Amino acid sequence: MLVEREEPLSALFLALDEARKGQGRVALVMGEAGIGKSSVLREFVSSAQKDSSVHCGACEAFFTARALGPLHDVAHGLGPHVAELLRRSAPPEQLFPAVLDSLQDNPRTSVLVFEDMHWADKASLDLVRYLGRRAGLLRLLMILSFRSEEVGPDHPLAQVIGDLPSQTVARVRLQPLSPQGVATLARVAGRVEPDLHRLTAGNPFFVTEILASDEPLIKGIPPSIRDAVWSRLSRLDKEDREALEALSVEPAGIEPWLAEALLGPDAEVLVDNCVERGLLVRDINGNLQFRHELARQSTLERVSAARRRKLHRQVLSALDEAAAESGEASLSRRVHHAAVAGEARRVLELAPQAAAHAASLGAHQQAASHLETALEYVGKAPQELAAQLCEDWAYEAGIALQIDDLVIEWRHRAVELWRQLGRLDKVGENLRWLARLHWYRGDSQEAGRYADEAIRVLESLPPGPELATAYALRSQLHMLNDRFAEAVGWGNRAIELAEAFNATETLAHALNTVATALLHSDQPGGCEMMERSLALALQHGHHEQAARAYTNYGEYAVLFKDFPLAERLLAEGIAYDTKHDLDAWTHYLVGRLAQLRLEQGRLRDAETIAAGVMKLERLTLIMQLPALLVLGRARTRLGESDAPLLLQQALRNALSTGEPQYIAPARLALVEAAWLSGDLVAAHEQLAQLAAMDLDAFDRWEFGELVVWWQRCHCEPPQFPVDRAAQPRLMELKGNPEGAADKWLGLGLPYEAALSLMRVEGDDAEVALSRAATILQELGATPALRLARRKAELLGVADRRGPYASARAHPFGLTRRELEVLRLIAEGAGNREIAARLVRSPRTIEHHVSAVLAKLRAANRMEVMLRLRNEPWLLQEAEPGRSAKSGYRSSRKMGAGTEAPRPNPA
Repeated sequence: MLVEREEPLSALFLALDEARKGQGRVALVMGEAGIGKSSVLREFVSSAQKDSSVHCGACEAFFTARALGPLHDVAHGLGPHVAELLRRSAPPEQLFPAVLDSLQDNPRTSVLVFEDMHWADKASLDLVRYLGRRAGLLRLLMILSFRSEEVGPDHPLAQVIGDLPSQTVARVRLQPLSPQGVATLARVAGRVEPDLHRLTAGNPFFVTEILASDEPLIKGIPPSIRDAVWSRLSRLDKEDREALEALSVEPAGIEPWLAEALLGPDAEVLVDNCVERGLLVRDINGNLQFRHELARQSTLERVSAARRRKLHRQVLSALDEAAAESGEASLSRRVHHAAVAGEARRVLELAPQAAAHAASLGAHQQAASHLETALEYVGKAPQELAAQLCEDWAYEAGIALQIDDLVIEWRHRAVELWRQLGRLDKVGENLRWLARLHWYRGDSQEAGRYADEAIRVLESLPPGPELATAYALRSQLHMLNDRFAEAVGWGNRAIELAEAFNATETLAHALNTVATALLHSDQPGGCEMMERSLALALQHGHHEQAARAYTNYGEYAVLFKDFPLAERLLAEGIAYDTKHDLDAWTHYLVGRLAQLRLEQGRLRDAETIAAGVMKLERLTLIMQLPALLVLGRARTRLGESDAPLLLQQALRNALSTGEPQYIAPARLALVEAAWLSGDLVAAHEQLAQLAAMDLDAFDRWEFGELVVWWQRCHCEPPQFPVDRAAQPRLMELKGNPEGAADKWLGLGLPYEAALSLMRVEGDDAEVALSRAATILQELGATPALRLARRKAELLGVADRRGPYASARAHPFGLTRRELEVLRLIAEGAGNREIAARLVRSPRTIEHHVSAVLAKLRAANRMEVMLRLRNEPWLLQEAEPGRSAKSGYRSSRKMGAGTEAPRPNPA
C-alpha cells in the first residue's frame, strides 16, 4: 500500500505529459534507502505502460558493476539491432546512436526506468549523459532512481546530472512518512503503535518490516532494519527461511532457472510461499527480487561463511552452464560469485574477460576493478598472465582513476615480468607507456628518457606498428617543446612505418604532429599534411585524432592570423566535438574561439565566452588554459580590476606545464598589462624572463610581438636580426607604424592597429592618435584609450570624447529575432509553437530556424541543444549599438597533445 506518495507520482506523470509533447524529461527519483523509490516506480509503471513503451532496468550491488547493466535489462525491448550490438559488445559510438534511433522511431512515448543508479558503471553513466543531453527533443521520459545519501557532489552520477540541460531535469525527492502516514499503515495492519513514527523516523521499509513481524512494540523495537528482517525470518518454516537465505547470495534479479538450480525440485513451491508472504516480488521481466536490497543484505548476513561459499559455487556453476548454452550469462556476475567463493582459477580466467568487455563499452573504471580482483590472486597466475594483468590494470586505472605512483609502479612490474619472459616487444610497449605517463604528470625529462629507451628496445626487433607508435610519441614530445626539426624527423619515421602496417590511428597522429611542427616553423606542406590527418581520422572514426586535428589546425589559424580559416575550423571542430560528446576538446576549442574574438577586438564577446568556459567543472588545467589567458587579457584591455589576478594565475598554470607554447603568451600578456598601467619595471622583469627562453623556437608572430614590446617598453633587446618578425610587427620595428596599422586592419586586428598608431611621431601623430582613440573607444579598451589621450594631451591635440561603444553583438552574429527563436528552440518548442508565440508566419519562422542552424553550424535542432549545453552564453542578449559585422574586416598546437586528459591506445 502506498501512503503519502501522491506528490512524487504527480511529478512523474507531469514529466510524462511533457515527454508526450516531444519535450522529453529526465526524472531523478531520490531518497534514502528504504524510502519507497521502487514502490513508487512500480505504481507509476503499472499505469504508464497502458499507453507508453516502458522499459525497466537496474544496477546491482556486485563487487564490480555490470557494464551497461540497465541497458542489458531493456535491450530486447529496444529492438533486435540494439540487442545484437550489445551482444557483440559494439563500442558506444555505434551502440548509443542505435539506442537513440530506437527511441526516435517508436511511435509511442518511451519510458526508460533505470533503478539504483548509485551503483551504475561508467558506460551506463555515459549512456545516461548521451540520452539525457538529447532528451529535450524526444518523446522520452528517462527515470533514474538512486539513494541520495550515497550520491555526494563528487559521485560520478552527480557529475553526469550536472552535465544535463537543467530545463529537462525533474527532481522527485521522496520524504519520510509523516506520523499520520505511519499511523495509516499501522491501522491497515490492524495495529495501534503510537511510538512507531518516532522509532523509525518514518522510513517506510522499516515501518512495514516491523508491522509484518506481528510483535507488539511493547516487547521492544528492533534496533535496526536488519533486526526487523531477522525477526520476520525467524517465524518462517525452516524450508522457506533456508530458501530465502540461498537466494540472497544473488544481487541481481533471480531467473527461474537459477532459483531451481539453488533450491532443487521444490523451487516453485518455495518461491510461491515467499512471494505470497511479500518477502519476494516478481519484476516486469518475471525474475525474482527481494522486496528491497536492504532485506536481501540483511538475509545474507544470517548465512554462515562456509554455506555462502558453497552457494556462490552453485550460482557460478549454473551461470557457467547458462553461458555455455546461450552466451547470455553476465561476466560480471560470474566474476562476483567466483571471487566470493574464493575460486582463484576461475577469477583469473573470468576477470580479464570481464575487464575487456567493460573496457570495450567505455566502462574503464569497472575494467580496472575487475583486474584488481584478479590481481588479488596474481601470485597463483602463470607469469605471462601475471605480466598481462599488471599491464592491463595500469592502463585501465590510468584512464579511469588517476595517473599516480601506483599506476607507474605496476607498469614497472609489467616491464620486469616481460623482461624475464624475453618478450622485448612487450617491454618496449610498456616503456612507451611509462614515457606517456610521465608526460601526463608534467615530467617531460623522464618522458623523453623512457621514450628513448622504448625506441632502443623496439628497434632491436623487426619493425612493427609498436615502433611506429613509439616514433610518433617521440615526435610529439619534441613538438610540444618547440623542437620542430626533431619532431619532423621522428614523425616522418612514424609515418613511414604506420603506412607500411596500415596503422591508421598512429598515422593520423603522426601526420598531425609533423603538420603542426611544419606550420609553426613556417615550412611548406603543413596545411596539406594536416588536412590529410583530419580526413584520415574522420574516415576511420578516430574521434580523438579528429578532435586533435581540429584543435591543432584551428589553433594555428588563430595564432597565425588566418581568421577565415580559423572561423571555419573552430566552428566545424566545436560542432564535431559536441556531436561526439568530447567535452574536454570542445571546451579547449571554445577557449580558442574566445582568443579569436579577442584578436578581432570583440573584447566583450571574448570575455563572455572565456568566462563561460571557466565556469565549467572538471576541466583539466591544459584544457582551461586558453580560456583563462583570454579572460585575463580581455579584462586587462577592458580595464577590469580582477585582470592582474587572472593573468598571474594563467602564468602559474602555464609554468606548471613546462611548455613554451603556454609560458610565452602568459608572460607577453603580463608585459602588456604592465605597460598599460605604466609599470615599466614589471614589464622589464617579464621581458627578461622571455629573453632567457629559446627564442629560436618562437614563431614569427610570437617573436615579433616580443620584439615590439621590447621597443614599446624602452628596453634594450638582445642583439639578433629582427627580420624574422611577422610583417606588421616588422613594419612597426622599422619605423612604419602607420603601415603596420593598415596591415593589422586588413588582417582584422583593430586593437593591434590602434597600438601601432599610438607610436606614430612627428606631423602625422595628431591624425594617428585620433584614429587610435576612435578605434579604442569603439572597442571599449579603456586603459589603452587613456594612454592615447594622455599622449595626445602632451602633443596638444584636442580631446574628442564621445560615447563609449562598449556594446557588443552576439558572438555568432544572431539577430535579436534569431536569438528569440534560439531561446524557444532551447525550450523544445517546434516551429508552429514558435510562430504562435512570436506572432509570425510559419514560413518566416522556418527561415529564422534555418539561419540559426547555419550560423551555429548545426545540422539539426538536437545539435543546437548540445551546443547550448556546452556554450550557454549563446542565449545571452546582444547589446545594442553594434552589429556582428561591425568593426574591422579581415581580408597551435594542442597542449594536451595526442588525446584527452587520460591516456588511450595511440
